[in-house]
Amino acid sequence: MEKDRSLEIINACRKLYDKYSYNEINLKLISTETSISRPSIYNYFETKDEIFLAILREEYLLWCDDLEKIICEHSVLGKDEFSSIVADRLSRRVLMLKIQCMNLYEIEENSRLERLKDFKLVYKRSLDLLDRALSRFFPPMSQEDRFAFIYRFYPFLYGLYPYAYPTEKQKKAMEGVGMSLVRFSISDMIRSFIEKEL
Repeated sequence: MEKDRSLEIINACRKLYDKYSYNEINLKLISTETSISRPSIYNYFETKDEIFLAILREEYLLWCDDLEKIICEHSVLGKDEFSSIVADRLSRRVLMLKIQCMNLYEIEENSRLERLKDFKLVYKRSLDLLDRALSRFFPPMSQEDRFAFIYRFYPFLYGLYPYAYPTEKQKKAMEGVGMSLVRFSISDMIRSFIEKEL
């Protein structure tokens, strides 16, 4: 029952994030999307940030599942194939990319330590799985090379979302200063990055 209520809150917040900005969403608005009163939400999450952290944790669990499938389903992958598969799988994690780009620092700062540790465990698992994939498919890479790749790749992922999904205001500002709007998909940017890095 507890888990069902938590999941209801998380799913309501996911739904609201499609319509509203992070700053517009509050616990009162979340409660209107659930069968749970605003005061009762505090039994599950202390802040809105903790709800978003739970969403991000779920997204990272899905990303970990994707990495495990890549490792299990392929014995050999070349650079182009690996780049394409990882890009395809990450392009399905738009919500993960959006949250971590827009509000990760604030979310982590305003969440309880135990909630943050729960998220960091899953985050670390994703790093370990990517290291395992690199080790499997690119055996000549040293541990140091894999570490360097991972710690260039993850910060790169944090900045992807606004390039793939600029707001109308951003588009107008760019147009107003004579900047060309070059649109790339998340998949294209990830594929290009991995191919160059490997």
